[in-house]
Amino acid sequence: MSALLSMEGVRKTYNTGSIAVDALRGVNLTVDAGDYVAIMGPSGSGKSTLMHIIGCLDVPTAGRYELDGVDVSSMTEKDLADVRNRKLGFVFQSFNLLHSLTALRNVELPLVYAGVNPGERRERALLALDRVGLAERVNHRPGELSGGQQQRVSVARALVTDPALILADEPTGNLDSVSTRDILALFDELTAAGRTIVMITHEHDVAERAKRTVHIYDGLLTDDAPLAGASR
Repeated sequence: MSALLSMEGVRKTYNTGSIAVDALRGVNLTVDAGDYVAIMGPSGSGKSTLMHIIGCLDVPTAGRYELDGVDVSSMTEKDLADVRNRKLGFVFQSFNLLHSLTALRNVELPLVYAGVNPGERRERALLALDRVGLAERVNHRPGELSGGQQQRVSVARALVTDPALILADEPTGNLDSVSTRDILALFDELTAAGRTIVMITHEHDVAERAKRTVHIYDGLLTDDAPLAGASR
């Protein structure tokens, strides 16, 4: 397998007045195509900063970050936005769906930003919703769906652009146990089909579903090892 994500010596420093805070202190991380990685860490560990850089929502102060063979370490915001739309699919804890739009329209949104024509947008969005088991809910708005169903819409939206990497930020944080099992089973199916997933979580039972776990403390990765879930 080839490296899809590669970080070397990534640092992130925030300056607040005369105080400099080192959120990341030299992170080295490689994720291969088809891998399923869980990143765990307590509040203040640098987990969110690492997620923002992986997701091209921010750039490192120092070091190198390559995503799908492209160095994104010092890109402009415009170029980062283009990378996010083409290379990344996001799944958020709070779903981040527009409540005035149907499931179908929510899933179409990344394709609207990409300039895809309406006919193709609809076809691809319908396929993505069918992929996550919501073919019968395409015209429902988020308020008419359960939490688990809303997260499935979020996963469909992440899939619709055929991204190189799916980045899931606490994807089960707002779900009950049944919906959590359903979403993790869907992730199992996606990784079995060759999708690359990086998941941020603080829940050990959720992280155990991944092939690898990475722990971050005080801005440094402390270990990187297969988990029991790697055989799933």
